[in-house]
Amino acid sequence: MFTDITALDVLLRGTLLAFIGLSWVVICVRVIGLRAFSKMTSFDFVTTIAIGSLLAGCVQATSWSTMLQAMIAITALLGIQYTLSRNRANHDDFEALIDNTPTLLMRDGEFLESALRRTRTSRGDIIAKLRAANVLQLGDVRAVVLEVTGDISVLHGETLESVLLEGVETGA
Repeated sequence: MFTDITALDVLLRGTLLAFIGLSWVVICVRVIGLRAFSKMTSFDFVTTIAIGSLLAGCVQATSWSTMLQAMIAITALLGIQYTLSRNRANHDDFEALIDNTPTLLMRDGEFLESALRRTRTSRGDIIAKLRAANVLQLGDVRAVVLEVTGDISVLHGETLESVLLEGVETGA
């Protein structure tokens, strides 16, 4: 059972550790850049989740060394992410090695069944995205792309410039 003094001590310690941990993440993100929490690749997503977990561990630390270890791990993860993103931006071969390829799921109003199977995407998922994009007729859809982030992009209108499908796996 907590006494009033112990409860206050726990509250103050938790508040202090939360402030220190969150401040450290903000400082690291300011140094690394906002891309640290962007949803660009699966690695970015995993890094974001891991940083959240490490921040929770930092706030719950029972010793200063445990908190310091969490802060070092946060710094290391953001440093690795920074290095990978720089290499992705500067080396196409490296980008191809660590990134998924965007995949065409629908073209000119026609579902590409083999791409749907390969990406484990249902027609229902696509139809929901079409509704969200205010598509009124399948014939208006120029392309539907499963992006490297897992998002689904819907391109509709009269025409589609080929540059918008550069780097997209068409299955052809």
